Amino acid sequence: MVWRVSATLAPRQTSARSLPAPRRRTRVLALPEARWALAALVAFLLGLALDLGGASAWVHGIPYAVAYVTGGWEPALEGLRALREKTLDVDLLMIVAALGAAAIGQVLDGALLIVIFATSGALEALATARTADSVRGLLDLAPTTATRVRADGTEEAVPTAELAVGDTLLIRPGERIGADGTVLDGTSEADQATITGEPLPVVKRPGDEVFAGTLNGTGALRVRVDRDPADSVIARIVTLVEEASRTKAPTQLFIEKIEQRYAVGVVAATLAVFAVPLAFGADLTDALLRAMTFMIVASPCAVVLATMPPLLSAIANAGRHGVLVKSAVAMERLGEIDTAALDKTGTLTEGAPEVTAVRPLPDSGLDEEQLLALAAAAENPSEHPLARAIVAAARERGLPIATAREFTATPGEGISAVVDGRRVTVGRTRDSVDGLPSAAGGGQADGVRLDGQPADGVLVDGRRATADGGPVDVAQDIGRPPAAQPSTAPPPTGDRRERGATVVTVARDGVPVGTLALTDRLRPDAAATAAALTALTGAAPVLLTGDNRHTAARVAEATGLTDVRAELLPEDKVNAVRDIQRTGRKVLFVGDGVNDAPALAAAHSGIAMGRAGSDLALETADAVIVRDELATVPAVVRLSRAARRLVVQNLVIAGTFITVLVVWDLVGHLPLPLGVAGHEGSTVLVGLNGLRLLRESAWRPDRAG
Repeated sequence: MVWRVSATLAPRQTSARSLPAPRRRTRVLALPEARWALAALVAFLLGLALDLGGASAWVHGIPYAVAYVTGGWEPALEGLRALREKTLDVDLLMIVAALGAAAIGQVLDGALLIVIFATSGALEALATARTADSVRGLLDLAPTTATRVRADGTEEAVPTAELAVGDTLLIRPGERIGADGTVLDGTSEADQATITGEPLPVVKRPGDEVFAGTLNGTGALRVRVDRDPADSVIARIVTLVEEASRTKAPTQLFIEKIEQRYAVGVVAATLAVFAVPLAFGADLTDALLRAMTFMIVASPCAVVLATMPPLLSAIANAGRHGVLVKSAVAMERLGEIDTAALDKTGTLTEGAPEVTAVRPLPDSGLDEEQLLALAAAAENPSEHPLARAIVAAARERGLPIATAREFTATPGEGISAVVDGRRVTVGRTRDSVDGLPSAAGGGQADGVRLDGQPADGVLVDGRRATADGGPVDVAQDIGRPPAAQPSTAPPPTGDRRERGATVVTVARDGVPVGTLALTDRLRPDAAATAAALTALTGAAPVLLTGDNRHTAARVAEATGLTDVRAELLPEDKVNAVRDIQRTGRKVLFVGDGVNDAPALAAAHSGIAMGRAGSDLALETADAVIVRDELATVPAVVRLSRAARRLVVQNLVIAGTFITVLVVWDLVGHLPLPLGVAGHEGSTVLVGLNGLRLLRESAWRPDRAG
């Protein structure tokens, strides 16, 4: 029996304005296959009762005939369609076997075969529908309407499918959020357990991201819509899982390739099982019954079903946890990797800066909090990432932020503003690190390294790095000639948090008063993910980055990586991946940027970080992590390996049943009803075994901390 996935799990594409209707858990009798199977069972039981009650053959034959028709018309039609295309379907083999049994007077046995065959098909259809339900059930979380705030401040209720990027929504306490977006105003908590798996509500403040379908807490929020409803986390999961269901893994393709030859072989062997005993004087009825039994038990139904249920279940489970695996091929390949290569900026790090050091000059008259508050006041009107980080640092400390006037920003140089009657500037630095823009007012340059040297024990470009180098005088890098700098700059301490930092200098009325060091924030689960990948593959991940070697070494030290290849152009990353694969390793590359796309394509398997990933990277990768949770990388690899193990288990189960039943039929005497039960039972067993990966316990992410 063929596992008809495409008809149920992937009925259509999800359009931008027409999301699939919310679906509840599929009821058994809602499936046509189940209704036909029930009709066949009722007719069979009625015929059996009449038969045992001594009714004449034509009386009990009518219910049996109804069982044949109701349970067999659909597989017969599918088999004839396949035959018209010059392929032999196992459905047709089952129907031929049932009709053959009826032709020799074994009407009861043939009807039993039809009923069990139809029941097996109904169970498979139900299992497939439940697989689809596990994904589409996410859609039930999203509300059908949302409260949109007009430009004049009035409110209107609109269908969520009509929301557009830029709309402002009012989310009242206890309501579900209608779209993916950013909080503009208000403070509340959002229950994101159904989307992110976080067990506790997450505090949401202005600037925080929220997801469609999550439940708002006790506060009211105003949210700006950032994604079209069809591009929300939920909709993307559904769409990509549906697309994945249309693909077939290499194992499945191999099985289907040999299926036709095997089916033809079964027909030829059936004819031999019938003809050879008959030639030696066997009874016609006995020979035909043995041949029909052989055809049933030798059919490869369970083998055909061995591959796709585990892989589709794994895809659905990963989709529920925010990892969109694009195909069954990709899911199977993920389990084959034995080496991981990781990008740095946007992958191991968040690609967003944070203030790691505040250093006022000794003669400035300012302490750390005063210096930070001064810089934050000047930067507050700016939208530059470093400016946002400085303002955020001041707010985290609860510092008052004064109003800035006469604000100006010079790209590549810095910003200037009047704060409390005095001109405050935040100066540029010369270089760039961490993939972050260095001038707080704009521009792209490399920051100053406070330490200047990587940590001990880290291999950068094949060379052992040490921490012997002296620190760099940061006061010499504020965008003016060294002679113009005061000699009172504080020497940097070389704190490991400041290695590879971007440094900006704060000046008041033209006189430097201190420096701020900012670094790209390391993801909290980066170290745990690196350790989990090492345990899974037996080899520590390789860090491939375009950043300078000192910054790369800082990140490597924090995440426990020892093999670092820095200052790589996109083609260098590709060559690095290919060099590793030439040694016989299968590489998983994880990245997010345009420069990562070639490496994602060259690797055995590629995963893109979805939240800020480039369109090219998302298109190229085999899988996308929607919420940028690094811990899901080892989790999905582990899930893929579990799916591959289940495929092997299913093939062993199917092969064992076929072998035992065939030998029993050839050597001894296998009753037709027992052969039917064994064959169909193995098919159902294999299908249900593959669906084990739908369980929540099959997903085991590594949590940092």
